[in-house]
Amino acid sequence: MTPPRPADVPLGIYVHVPFCLKKCPYCDFNSHAREGALPESAYLEALRTELRRRAPLAGTRRAGSVFFGGGTPSLFGGGFYAAILEELERFVGLADDCEITLEANPGASEADRFAAFRAAGINRLSVGVQSLDDDSLKRLGRVHSADEARRAVAAAREAGFDNLNLDLMFGLPGQTPEGAVADLAGLLALAPEHIALYQLTIEPNTVFSARPPALPEDDTVADTEIALRDRLAEAGFRHYETSNHALPGRACRHNRNYWEFGDYLGLGAGAHGKLTTGDGILRTRNFAGPEAYMRAAADGDPAVERHQPEAADLPGEFALNVLRLNDGVPTRLFPERTGLPADHLAAPRAEAERLGLLHPDPAHLAPTERGRTFLNDLIGLFLE
Repeated sequence: MTPPRPADVPLGIYVHVPFCLKKCPYCDFNSHAREGALPESAYLEALRTELRRRAPLAGTRRAGSVFFGGGTPSLFGGGFYAAILEELERFVGLADDCEITLEANPGASEADRFAAFRAAGINRLSVGVQSLDDDSLKRLGRVHSADEARRAVAAAREAGFDNLNLDLMFGLPGQTPEGAVADLAGLLALAPEHIALYQLTIEPNTVFSARPPALPEDDTVADTEIALRDRLAEAGFRHYETSNHALPGRACRHNRNYWEFGDYLGLGAGAHGKLTTGDGILRTRNFAGPEAYMRAAADGDPAVERHQPEAADLPGEFALNVLRLNDGVPTRLFPERTGLPADHLAAPRAEAERLGLLHPDPAHLAPTERGRTFLNDLIGLFLE
């Protein structure tokens, strides 16, 4: 195994902001409902401390993307993001055309901050609309209304954002395929550049797992997904990844970097990181609780886990990411990003091709339509 050259691997930066006004009943993300004042200054200082410690691992690369995820990052003010972006520029460096995304809730208080976010340097918003049906929003435990979502998109445009993602959930309690398509039609009327389409699933350790709602039958959900994807295609959106659709040239560059097995510096509570160093690939995971994270950052290192994947694990890790892309990736990306020869993929690849899950093109690694339908089975061949 020859370690890949760090300079050859693109770099992104992920910053986790874990605070929420309210934990949604379906959410299994590292998010924490917080009453009263948010610890904005203390959290910023913890991020600064972690960044100064971790930045040397990025080497001489400038980041091509930054993504502020949560939680609800839009609960913090524009000054917080101006400050952390200044630090990222100082200690890592940001590409001139860096894509900088912030996840936002469409509540009125967050929308009032959109102009400040744009002034701070954020140039892409990802707004968690989820539905434009007020009854569905109530069932999902969301704290905004459909009208607030529409007004949030208008506020984002007024603030100067020309790159918007809107999240839409389907398979909701009581939802028919026709109702879901009507929901999507409302979203398309807002003219976003990107739409992330997610099926509502019941995850362990959530409110819905303890008190599950009555969801549509599997066949109904499958019909709904087909109808939604067909409508998106008609509207000019390209289905480029399992859950993501974009107008031409508007795919999320930060997330594409994950799926293409690029590097990312993970900062903040619960953040994961992947960095290529002279010794190989280093994965990190931070303390998940915000208080534990801030204490650990002050003490010197908020990472609760650091490890280098074994060579035997890398084909599975690579496939787990790249096969989510409908067009796949060039086969040469595997040795470039892992340091292993491409023949490490030969056995699972041959079986996947035999089963009709993978295109039989030796220069490219891409799922067939059947492979996209049975993606977990396809990825499982490489994980074995």
